[in-house]
Amino acid sequence: MTNTANVSSIVGFLWQIAEKSRSGFSKNENQKFILPFTVLRRFDYALEPTKEKVLTQEKTLKERGLENRHDALCQASGFSFYNTSRYNFDTLLDDPDNLKTNLPLYLRSFSPNVAEIFERFDFFHWIDRLDEVNRLYHVMSEFNRRDRCDLSSLNNHEMGYVFEHLIRQFNEAIDENPGEHYTPRDAITLLVKLVATLDTDLAGGKLVSRTVADCCVGTGGILSIFKDEIATLNPNARIFLYGQELNPQTWAICLSDMLITDPSGESANNIRLGSTLSNDHFENMRFDFQFANPPYGMDWTVDEQAVLREAKRGSNGRFSLGRPGKKMGELLFLQHMIAHMTDPTDKPSYIGIFLNGSPLFTGEAGSGESEIRRWILEKDLLDSIIALPEQIFYNTSIATYLWILSNKKPKERGGKVMLMDASGEKFWSPMRKSLGAKRREITEERQDTILELFKSRLPGEHLKIFDTTDFGYHRIQVERPLKLNFSTSEDRLENLEESTPFKKLATSKKRDEKARKEQETAGRQQQDQIIDVLKSLTNEIVKDREVFQTQLVEAFKVADVKLTAPIRKAILAALSERDETAEPCLNSDGSPEPDPALRDHENVPLKEDVDEYFQLEVVPHVSDAWIDHDKTKIGYEIPFNRHFYVFKPPRELDEIDEELKGVTDRLVEMIGELS
Repeated sequence: MTNTANVSSIVGFLWQIAEKSRSGFSKNENQKFILPFTVLRRFDYALEPTKEKVLTQEKTLKERGLENRHDALCQASGFSFYNTSRYNFDTLLDDPDNLKTNLPLYLRSFSPNVAEIFERFDFFHWIDRLDEVNRLYHVMSEFNRRDRCDLSSLNNHEMGYVFEHLIRQFNEAIDENPGEHYTPRDAITLLVKLVATLDTDLAGGKLVSRTVADCCVGTGGILSIFKDEIATLNPNARIFLYGQELNPQTWAICLSDMLITDPSGESANNIRLGSTLSNDHFENMRFDFQFANPPYGMDWTVDEQAVLREAKRGSNGRFSLGRPGKKMGELLFLQHMIAHMTDPTDKPSYIGIFLNGSPLFTGEAGSGESEIRRWILEKDLLDSIIALPEQIFYNTSIATYLWILSNKKPKERGGKVMLMDASGEKFWSPMRKSLGAKRREITEERQDTILELFKSRLPGEHLKIFDTTDFGYHRIQVERPLKLNFSTSEDRLENLEESTPFKKLATSKKRDEKARKEQETAGRQQQDQIIDVLKSLTNEIVKDREVFQTQLVEAFKVADVKLTAPIRKAILAALSERDETAEPCLNSDGSPEPDPALRDHENVPLKEDVDEYFQLEVVPHVSDAWIDHDKTKIGYEIPFNRHFYVFKPPRELDEIDEELKGVTDRLVEMIGELS
């Protein structure tokens, strides 16, 4: 059970420390030392009960001349880390004159796995900065106030809330995007519960083991909540956690959390730093469960070369399904997760990922986005999509969706996808106090409502079942014939004179001035000859290109003027206009030439016959149209909102008039009060 009052009190106190220390630091600098001090204080609290035992063990090991002392010291501390310094927070503050010297010594006395955390925070630099502005002792004294900052009183979830709320407030202060770092824990808990129901072997106390990965692990909230939820569901289940994070600051927070909550240190060893897209730290691993909340609309240009190299590996790589647009990096993370699913012949694998609305429909047939959706649906990996309430995330109020994938669906779900609209009022509760853009929460009661509906899979107002092929379509290219008329009228001849190929006749690139002038003179003479020949033709409109071309050939043959292909093409283009009453222009094989300006596309559902659709929906409107079957593509999109749209008729005019009258009367009354 989360003690929200205690969490809020501690977060408020830590924020006050940052505010009081603001002089001497810019807005974006306070978090650089507040967060590592929070981590450090938590480590100090954790090691406090075994401090003397570790120091005694260290002394004994040194006396014996043992160099490899890590395991023995960890055993003494009760964790997979330790600190061999005689200092702790209290004793460091007892000597304020030497705090700048002693605090770094204390930090360097941590085991290497913790020392790296403070290196990633660049904490030594910020210690110097705090000392320079005479704030080091003050900040550390405030963190040592057990009456206001007792981090030892917080459980794992509560500590996660502290870090997340701090990051949110710091990033809001400098107008950055906190959504890249963490996910609200009510949304995480819902996701974990939904996905866990698909693994029927997890329940019932069976001795099972599961691997769980988060490729955008942030502060580690999803992993820790999954482990805790499964522990409640099945205490005998063994859960192995893996995560990768790009941001050094949030990686350090996640690692510190894993070190404290898992004394074996196994989880901490599996939290890696680096870009998931360009440097996969778990390349040869497959996971039973995977979760992620990737940044929405992420530009993956920085990782482009690595992504392209990986894509060239085909089915052996992670990104062979398709490359999305440069602002759709979340679909690369989804491909990464699919590539890390287990072999379905061995055991099932599940994915739960938060996405915004764009991956549902962005990209037409043949695009990277559509090809990714196509592969997922044709391979029958998509189990369900759940629309979440708006305003449940800290940094955005936009619609968010949970995609749940499985590579081994039960037989009765084969070829089916469930869409569930959990965005309505019955699925969320208003918060008493908003946190950033988060004004709503999915309470435990609301989670149960969603979970029961999810498990029932009974179609109704908020839940619908579809075949995977319901989301596919043929994108056909509809062509109409090019129809042109031709004339040698004055305005069309002017068009020719302004065309680039015609102008180039009177230009020369020769370096020799005499040769250049001669060529330009000859070119102008040729221009005049062409115009004279065209003027000799009747300027009556000709509505058949074949007839006009014959006239041109004869006229230029009589005048003994030869035309290059570019000039001939320029003449036809300049002297023509589109004309629905003209004869169709023909290709060399006698087929009608398509008009690009009249080209159109139709999306025909996969379950419908293309030719029948064309005859019913297109031909009655444009009888001369045809399908270019060579250009037909298969696409997939998931029009979620369309399937749950409910028409609301407009209000009666009398009701609107009455409302407007009330507003007008009120304005008149207010004006009267002012006067």
